[in-house]
Amino acid sequence: MTLKLYNTMSRSLTDLTPVKPGQVSLYACGPTVYDHAHIGHARAVVAFDVLTRYLASQGFKVEYARNFTDVDDKIINKANDLGQPWLELAEKYIDSFTQDMAALGCLPPTYAPRATNYIAEMLEDIESLIARGHAYELSGDVYFDVKSCQEYGLLSRRKLDDQEAGARVAVDSRKKDASDFALWKSSRPGEPSWPSPWGEGRPGWHTECSAMSYRLLGASFDIHGGGNDLIFPHHENELAQALALGRPMASVWAHNGFVTIDKAKMSKSGGNARNVKDILKIYPPEVARYFLLSHQYRMPINYTEDSLLDSWRALERIYRTLALEFEPLKSDALEPLEVMKGRVRFAEAMDDDLNTAAALGVVFDMAHALNRVAQEGQGQLASHYRQAILDFGQIFALWQDRPETFLELKKPSSSQVEKELVESIIERRVKARNQKDWAEADRLRQELTDLGVILEDKAGQTTWRYA
Repeated sequence: MTLKLYNTMSRSLTDLTPVKPGQVSLYACGPTVYDHAHIGHARAVVAFDVLTRYLASQGFKVEYARNFTDVDDKIINKANDLGQPWLELAEKYIDSFTQDMAALGCLPPTYAPRATNYIAEMLEDIESLIARGHAYELSGDVYFDVKSCQEYGLLSRRKLDDQEAGARVAVDSRKKDASDFALWKSSRPGEPSWPSPWGEGRPGWHTECSAMSYRLLGASFDIHGGGNDLIFPHHENELAQALALGRPMASVWAHNGFVTIDKAKMSKSGGNARNVKDILKIYPPEVARYFLLSHQYRMPINYTEDSLLDSWRALERIYRTLALEFEPLKSDALEPLEVMKGRVRFAEAMDDDLNTAAALGVVFDMAHALNRVAQEGQGQLASHYRQAILDFGQIFALWQDRPETFLELKKPSSSQVEKELVESIIERRVKARNQKDWAEADRLRQELTDLGVILEDKAGQTTWRYA
């Protein structure tokens, strides 16, 4: 069976047919690095990590690019608030993101381009767009003329007349159309800038990925990934630029679903984002990764502390099964038919739009069978089942430790989880106050208030109690 992925462009499942036989090229939009990674970032990275692992297990060579947006209003504004260089701030959070994803068992991408390393390439593209009549200059700013692109709206299925400026699209009454978006922004005092034919400035957010994906993967590549929130305007605007330059971009556009927190939309501004670092202070990384894979990547997933504890218990069941003792697998033993059928079911689930939830169901069915045949004294059959489960774990980057290592971990109670969460948030608030990041400190105080926590700051010490 061929891997089928849901293609946002066609709104249907699409066979993955690589541009280059035997090789799959993937570009996934990475973070804007102005803060630590949250569970929403992790959801996307883990999903595409499993995709690359699965493709590799099927014999494909995978070229995977995931970028860092390292210059942006959010980065500049936070750096100014903290009184530190913007690039220093970006570097800090690039390192933080890289560490968090590695902790979650994600392999590094083939390429990890930074926007600021591709300024020359972006300028080249912008000049070409102007020359082709798809962009125009306004006093040092350059905008993409959306009405010049007949295919605009192809990805998001939005009609141009119904669209509004916003979501990082600059509102400027001078523009030909409210939906025209900035390719180049003239610099303001104190901002980072680069020389250009239109004066000092910096690229717009939508400019970078179309430039980087082309240089790294070519005019046509296989998969473009990202969160649902990027479909419009970011991916729509990327695609418009690429098409205007004669570059088809991706054959498949794959988008992962949102993470909610206790059924509320997660956002930094809403004060309910869960940082990966905070989660990993309470739970083993494998538990967080299992939780993210327990739902198919396109489906919404609701984060609660109980859901993490449920994931822990699920992993314990698999580890207990793997810990059973029976005769080791003989090197020349042929795999029994029932185990082969399990492998086929696993592959069918993964080929069906990377349905990790269904694939995990296969794992538990095989674990149940392993327990049964082990009790019946069928040691060789049990060993075959165990090897298949271990092989599936390679694709998921789960249950790779020795069983006793995981089973010896002490699972916290719900009350302990909440206490550790509160103390983790307080720790970040103290750090923000020490750095004079008052906005972040206030946001974290509100996050604690929402959890029913009352803070008292006295003599340089912070104490807390429940309201």
